[in-house]
Amino acid sequence: MSDATAYTPPKVWTWEKDENNRFANINRPIAGATHDKALPVGEHPLQLYSLATPNGVKVTILLEELLAKGHEGAEYDAWLVDINSGDQFGSGFVEINPNSKIPALADHSVKPVRRVFESGSILVYLAEKFGDFLPTDPDKRTETFNWLFWQMGSAPMLGGGFGHFYSYANEKQKYPIDRYAMEVKRQMDVLDRHLAENEFMIGEDYTIADMAVFPWYGAMAKGLLYDAGEFLSVHEYKNVIRWADQIYAREAVKRGRMVNRAWGEPSSQLRERHAASDFQNRTQDKVEEAS
Repeated sequence: MSDATAYTPPKVWTWEKDENNRFANINRPIAGATHDKALPVGEHPLQLYSLATPNGVKVTILLEELLAKGHEGAEYDAWLVDINSGDQFGSGFVEINPNSKIPALADHSVKPVRRVFESGSILVYLAEKFGDFLPTDPDKRTETFNWLFWQMGSAPMLGGGFGHFYSYANEKQKYPIDRYAMEVKRQMDVLDRHLAENEFMIGEDYTIADMAVFPWYGAMAKGLLYDAGEFLSVHEYKNVIRWADQIYAREAVKRGRMVNRAWGEPSSQLRERHAASDFQNRTQDKVEEAS
């Protein structure tokens, strides 16, 4: 029996803004700035404009890991970009990232200021700039890029595919949910098999590949994405869970996950980050508020 309400695509697609969709105010079929707004610039050479989504967290984790290893030049200012308010469409942000997506980085240590956009590109740029978390051995370096680009290509199936239709779409539909759930579980199985034989993504080496994969797939394995842990039976992926727990325990990761976070428990948020002392000050501020 055919579904009388089935969608038949028109000959030519036209944009019909859906005001009932939670992303209606930021989704549009054209690029470019919608308003003039200069970006703030702090005192450090590295200026990050971001939000603590999985893609944003990749970069703040790397920056905090670099600082933890003594790379003083990795000090940075992190400015919150409120994507629900359309900050990413401001003229200053579009100059750094014409694709209007977070994260975006401006390196003021070089002239002219160098823009870096796309989370994978930023990870590679910073790892090469500071000579850390990216192996120099050709085999390990290639394997790092293998998994980094695996994540970049695979995560849209998890987020824009499964996450959208399972969690965000106005109406639940069996076909797209089944399609993307199957793909996410396949990807999780790829990871679980790999991590059964490797401590980290690149054997014993903790690299930018881990920092890229962890915010998406580590969070999924722990049931923290889309309230879908039970639906996807994430408890099955024991090797991914072991790996995720190991990374969650890292102090630099704990700090990186707080930066540019504007939701959840107040203790987990650091909306802007301009110095290492901001983490301590945030804790002290919460204690004083509670007393």
